[in-house]
Amino acid sequence: MSQNPIAETIASLMPRAKQELTELVAFQSVADWAQFPKSESEAAANWVADALRVEGFQDVALLDTPDGTQSVYGFLPGPEGAPTVLLYAHYDVQPPLDDSAWVSPAFELTERDGRWYGRGAADCKGGFIMHLLALRALKANGGVPVSVKVIVEGSEEQGTGGLQQYAEAHPELLAADTIVIGDAGNFRLGLPTVTATLRGMCLLKVKIDTLGGNLHSGMFGGAAPDALAALIRVLDSLRAADGSTTVDGLAADAVWEGLQYPEADFRADAKVLDGVELIGDGTVADRLWARPAVTVLGIDCPPVVGATPSVHASAGALVSLRVPPGVDIAAAVKLLQAHLEAHTPWKARLELELVGQGQPFQADTDSPAYASMRAALETAYPGQEMQISGMGGSIPLCNTLTSLYPRAEMLLIGLSEPEAQIHAVNESVSPEELERLSVAEALFLVNYAESKRV
Repeated sequence: MSQNPIAETIASLMPRAKQELTELVAFQSVADWAQFPKSESEAAANWVADALRVEGFQDVALLDTPDGTQSVYGFLPGPEGAPTVLLYAHYDVQPPLDDSAWVSPAFELTERDGRWYGRGAADCKGGFIMHLLALRALKANGGVPVSVKVIVEGSEEQGTGGLQQYAEAHPELLAADTIVIGDAGNFRLGLPTVTATLRGMCLLKVKIDTLGGNLHSGMFGGAAPDALAALIRVLDSLRAADGSTTVDGLAADAVWEGLQYPEADFRADAKVLDGVELIGDGTVADRLWARPAVTVLGIDCPPVVGATPSVHASAGALVSLRVPPGVDIAAAVKLLQAHLEAHTPWKARLELELVGQGQPFQADTDSPAYASMRAALETAYPGQEMQISGMGGSIPLCNTLTSLYPRAEMLLIGLSEPEAQIHAVNESVSPEELERLSVAEALFLVNYAESKRV
């Protein structure tokens, strides 16, 4: 990286950043109290609040959101007349999944092969550290040229919408001229990227009941309706033979016109086993960024170990549906529910519970803030042009903020490039990526402040 004062300052701050990320990763802040203690999330929220206070933020507060979690807010005033920029991250994380599959403990930041491993290192505790690094570098080089609001969410991964509901009830709190969402990532390690689209999503619990209780499969199997078999049929109806998502009435043929994702690169990034086919049709970019995708996240049924010869009376699943921009998630939910009802066999009893949803998002890439970010990223990544991509994931808060502040410009950057393996075992962050993106964010704030003075 060609050195400038901001880049030099951030380089000198990286050991401190590693120590802070170590402390933050150590909190088991999964916002699901059935899996992890609420006290772990509360401790992480307090850590974030203390970090903001140390940096001179005012009005630092732990916001009790309607879903029972806490988001952390702080305000750092800038020069008189300067624009306001909202910086977003989240401190909650996905559960570690299979602890035995982690090479090093999930909640212990560990350096290995030039990367820092740990749950939340990239998604999105590292995003908060990125914000801190950028602000510290500016303070050390003449001051922060804008007013800054920081909001760090406590339940983004659960999709329960606590912060969205809080923001809607307190619309003045997060008002800003520009919003930087630090929860996306570069398309490829070392390739500066802003994310222009996000798929919306919903989570739907599915429960099927057929009997008053389990029955002996030898005495009753063959005539007694098996709830697990019914569930399997229902879930199978959500995919065509090639694996494409098939929800009755939901279009699945849109085309992505922008940056493409070569199939060979995707196979490597997704670690697809040799000889196993990808699912769906169209380009990889079509499938990831322009079309709906259904995923069965979990099934309630007896495990193989300890299973008995029974016809099952009940079975359940958690189903995720992601939809591209242009599709209303509420309409998509209704189509998914109608599909499941229509495809439930044997007049089995079906119960559906919507447990979370968020609208898709599309940014205005022609906004002045994008010009400021382009210049910043291309300085932080010499010789590379900024790319604009989609992202198959969802950040429901984006649409809430767009609705509340329609004039605000919104940019999505972050640390979740493919090698980070977010949501999987052995999640990691590249410290070089953290350093470069922190430089880019600091330069963006300078560029943006200057653009507003012109």
